[in-house]
Amino acid sequence: MTNPDSAVIVSANVREYFHDQVDAALTKQAVKLDDTTMVYVVGLLTTYTQTPALFDETDDGLDIKPLAMHYADALNAASSAERSAALRRLGDVALFISGLFADSLNRKLNDVDYYIAMGGTAYSYVHDLALARPAERNMRSLFAELAEKFTDLVDVLGEVGDRSNLRSNSDVLRLYDLWLKTGSTRAFDRLQRLGLNPSLHATSRTTH
Repeated sequence: MTNPDSAVIVSANVREYFHDQVDAALTKQAVKLDDTTMVYVVGLLTTYTQTPALFDETDDGLDIKPLAMHYADALNAASSAERSAALRRLGDVALFISGLFADSLNRKLNDVDYYIAMGGTAYSYVHDLALARPAERNMRSLFAELAEKFTDLVDVLGEVGDRSNLRSNSDVLRLYDLWLKTGSTRAFDRLQRLGLNPSLHATSRTTH
């Protein structure tokens, strides 16, 4: 009999599935979230479990952009709206990866603590920017809570990963790392079959 917690997610209502998983994880981890923050985290999981959403278009093609590059995008942004969007993307990527792939990060130069620090700080900056933007003032409490409880949310997402099949997506990250380090044509072919087409130029760079 298949364990429903480890089954492949095939339901059309993926958002409802993740809502239930996050709710259960919050209870187990004894973490309380505002309803708006809960909706945001569920939306993040719904979006980022679609593998291509984790990748960005860069000068070298489709790539998992290092957090430092997201931060550079924010620094070089032409407007506060663009800066906020870049920092929000940084926070989202950092939360998703540190929550679901902490074991993989701990084997890298930039470990999970780096992702937590960068992600929490990014959300804090988004909160600060919202203070000066009347249209976003209703988002202040959301990003304040995301920043304040970033470490707790990493544990919550880790619990969701344990309860579902999400960690199978770590195969994508392992394939990507292998391809970056070795230029493996087999890894490249498998990435393409997953709908990704990263640039060969990216193999000359070190991983995040």
